[in-house]
Amino acid sequence: MNFTNPFLNGDGDDKLHEECGVFGIIGAPDAAAACALGLHALQHRGQEAVGITSFDGAEFYTRRGLGHVADNFSSAESIAELPGHMAGGHVRYSTTGGSGMRNVQPLYADLASGGFAVAHNGNISNAMRLKQELVSKGAIFQSTSDTEVIIHLVATSRYPTMLDKLTDALRMVEGAYALVVMTPRGMAACRDPMGIRPLVMGRLGDAVVFASETVALDVIGAEFTRQVDPGEFVEVDFDGTIRSHRPFGDTPARPCIFEHVYFSRPDSIFNKRSVYESRKNIGMELAREMPCDADLVVPVPDSGVPAAIGYAQESGLPFELGIIRSHYVGRTFIQPSDSARHAGVKRKHNANRKIVEGKRIVLIDDSIVRGTTSLKIVQMMRDAGAKEVHFRVASPPTGHGCYYGVDTPERSKLLAGRMDLAAMREFIQADSLAFVSIDGLYRAVGLAGRDKACPQYCDACFTGEYPTPLTDLANRKDREAQLSLPVNEDA
Repeated sequence: MNFTNPFLNGDGDDKLHEECGVFGIIGAPDAAAACALGLHALQHRGQEAVGITSFDGAEFYTRRGLGHVADNFSSAESIAELPGHMAGGHVRYSTTGGSGMRNVQPLYADLASGGFAVAHNGNISNAMRLKQELVSKGAIFQSTSDTEVIIHLVATSRYPTMLDKLTDALRMVEGAYALVVMTPRGMAACRDPMGIRPLVMGRLGDAVVFASETVALDVIGAEFTRQVDPGEFVEVDFDGTIRSHRPFGDTPARPCIFEHVYFSRPDSIFNKRSVYESRKNIGMELAREMPCDADLVVPVPDSGVPAAIGYAQESGLPFELGIIRSHYVGRTFIQPSDSARHAGVKRKHNANRKIVEGKRIVLIDDSIVRGTTSLKIVQMMRDAGAKEVHFRVASPPTGHGCYYGVDTPERSKLLAGRMDLAAMREFIQADSLAFVSIDGLYRAVGLAGRDKACPQYCDACFTGEYPTPLTDLANRKDREAQLSLPVNEDA
């Protein structure tokens, strides 16, 4: 994440985006190669930049670059620059003002105790306040990333051991984090006390592996061991010794429920559940809650496919690929201007006219963010001759921003943040519009419903109920309120 505006999706793509994925491996002779392969499996979590840091027992080595993993780590020469049995990596999305090499992770610093490299998935929601305090004491920041706050807090901690320094630092931060940390003594991985951001652990022979998703373990041939628990620190030494610490006590877990909806790859396991099965279940819940008199169920590819399969199975309607997606459209084609964004929709999706012509169709998508893509896809179906277009959404209305590491437009740009259901339907020009309920979403992931007193997931993007303090946001609102006060001319 960055200190600059974390609420604008810089490329104009009408989706919520996880801002990064992390990967770490220790005890493997080809650590950097395994890391690059694991990051390739996490590419969907961050496509702006990638970095890998390795350690050979004496020195740290880092290679970072803008673009995809394959753009930077496809050659033997690039991997040869990263020797050693330990490596950690990161893929990221940038936010407005946040692109550029200085923010590409892992971030590295030479501390008094030795080298320190960190890859971070999440967002520190009091990072601005902490940065101001650190700068006032003489700290010099090299990036606009909130991850650098963690490095400075570790560097200035008076505790003797690295574990204690890191614990001390993380006691001062608010928000969400899944970290992979490398030092000359080994690797550590940890999650915030509520486990908002995901992190899993696996084995590849004698090597220990950490990753944002289980699919990264699958791709390198590692065996999934377990998830890193909320609030847990896992230390791994070079001799293979593993130690688990829980310095924050017991806090009710609140993992991000949007991992089930969109962020994770469907072939991953999240919170002990198959993401693919969860998405099919969401579609089935949606069909039960919001049935439709129609001829076909059509997914908005690719993210709407599992939910559409579930909707079709539950409703008894035929499932058809009424939209074909091109997989050869790079993100460089998607520009922030409205005209270019609209053209981008046509480059990415094309109507399968022979399937939809003359039919009443149910379109299934995972979410509606700004609504611009939904509008264009509805129009595409009508241009292809669809008789009726009914839109069904496999998540509740996304009406609130995320402050935990997701690239979210500000609320005024979220369609559900400024319109009611009728106005949203009119905006996207569908014949009908419906969303799965919040309780239906919870049922789809194996629970009886949402526990209002103590929700089992972080669902703030749907409910506005944030599980942690949002210090920087509150301070910003206070400043804005002060600036808007009328001037007292009698003072």
